[in-house]
This record gives sequence, structure tokens and C-alpha cells, in this order.
Amino acid sequence: MRTLLVVLFDEVQSLDVTGPVEVFAGAEACCPGTYRLVTASLDGAPVRSSSGLTLVPDLALADAPVPDILLVPGGRGTRSPDPRLVDWLREHGRVVGRLVSVCTGAILLARAGLLDGRRATTHWAYCDTLARHHPEIDIDPDPIYVRDGHVSTSAGVTSGIDLALALVEEDLGRETALNIARHLVVFLRRPGNQSQFSVQLAAQTARREPLREVQQWITEHPGDDLCVESLAARARLSPRHFARAFRAETGTTPGRFVDRVRLEHARRLLEDTADGVEEISRASGYGTPEAMRRAFVKALGAAPAEYRRRFRPAPAL
Repeated sequence: MRTLLVVLFDEVQSLDVTGPVEVFAGAEACCPGTYRLVTASLDGAPVRSSSGLTLVPDLALADAPVPDILLVPGGRGTRSPDPRLVDWLREHGRVVGRLVSVCTGAILLARAGLLDGRRATTHWAYCDTLARHHPEIDIDPDPIYVRDGHVSTSAGVTSGIDLALALVEEDLGRETALNIARHLVVFLRRPGNQSQFSVQLAAQTARREPLREVQQWITEHPGDDLCVESLAARARLSPRHFARAFRAETGTTPGRFVDRVRLEHARRLLEDTADGVEEISRASGYGTPEAMRRAFVKALGAAPAEYRRRFRPAPAL
């Protein structure tokens, strides 16, 4: 039996706690005797989550057993944590079998020095802040989770479910993890290198209406001619002025934005339709299946056929 200890604190994000806990509880239900779930706060007192829910821990951290898996959730409470919590993590985080954070729980691990010299991620909105305050950590803002040795960090909120499913699959096999994913009606399983946000979230929205309209046009017509000259004409700007203004207002180049839109469009078609790869490649603006394959391997580490195998939704139980 593996003991999973979940750390609780005031202003914790409740889904950071309950998402992974439901996965491990599902694993215990499928295979009794595999996981023992324990929750603990500093003094053993109930905590109030950022959404107002009250979470009642099993015990105080001082009385908690040495866990096989120590899970540290995120939330607003990570911004100004109790120094005693950071001290406890610094002392105990080095001796656990697996150290796991969800969302901004990585900030607590960083404060405790547990991510020094490691590759890690967190919620995309906090990656720059974490990198600036902790340059000794190799922050990767894109993946939904990162595993570096026995330390695993995940991105925002629901990515904790993906990471928990990956850990269960490692412990108990794919079939068990698949059954849990089906029960929770989630995908099994997004690999860690899948991007944690969509194109629309990754890029800023342009301030000027002509550029916003071009962004919208790109997302609605990924199979069209989307060269800079064509897009500039739609915005009624010269190609040079358009490219410069687009990058200044969105934080990315037109070409990069188009690449991301086409990749996301192709991903959605692979997930949601039975269309063939050749048809999807044309609809997404790649032109040929080989061009789409190269884009998928470069960005996602998997060819389109493999991506479809992994991410077609599992039927609900």
C-alpha cells in the first residue's frame, strides 16, 4: 500500500486537492489496498479553500506518516504561505518517494528549495514570476506536467488529474487508469508535453480592431491562404507594418500564431471526428499528411495517428 499525503492550507484551490484525490480514490476502489489517502494541515484544523469550501484534514502535519507520495496543491494561499509550512516541506519533501505539486503548489516547493536544479512547470500565468524569483529552476511554461526524477510538477488546476492518472498508470497499469478516466469522463491520458493552453489563451488579444478581426479570421479559416501578405491585406496594412504591429500587440509573430491555430485545429479534428489524416491535413492548412506529421512530431512528440489513439475520448461507463 502506498500512502498519499495531501497538504492543506487556507486559500487552497479545492480542485487541486479533489481532482487528484478522486483519481487515487478511484484506484483504491478498483484495486483495494493500493493507496491510503491522508490529508493534513499545519495544526490539524479545517482550512477554507479559495472558493469558500471548508476542507477538514485527517490530522496535523506533525503527526502525519512519512508518505510514499506527497502532494502539494496550489491556490491563493501559496502567495504568502505560513513560514512553518515552507519549513515543514523543506524538511520532509526530501525524504518522500514521490514529490508532486499541482498548479502553484510549485511555488511552495520552490520556496522550500525542493526544485533547485530541476525542470518544472506551474500554471502558465505564474511561470514568469517563478522563473524570475527562482532562476535556479528550469521553468517550462508549456507542458501540462513535468516529471524530473521523483519530483513531478503540473500546470493549472485540472492538469493535476492528468498527472495523477499518469502515476496510477505507472503503479497499476493502463487498464486501471483507463477505467478511472472513463468513470471521471476525462481523457486518458494527455501526455505531459501536451500544451496547457489553447492558442487563444496563449496569445494576447490585439488592441486594434483590424488586428483582432485578423486573429478571428485565422482561427475560423485555418485552411485558407494565411501568408503575411494575405493577412496584411485583410487588415489594410502593409506586410511590414502588419507583421510588426501583430507581434507588438499579440506577443507572437503572425506565422507562429498561424502554426498554433493549425495545430490546434488538427488536434480537435483528430479528437472529435473520424475524418482521415489526409482530409484533416487539408482542412487544417497543412496541405499534405507529411507536413502535418512533421508539425505534430515537433510540437507534441507524437504523429497524428498516435495522437488520435491517445486522445479520442473514452466512452463513459
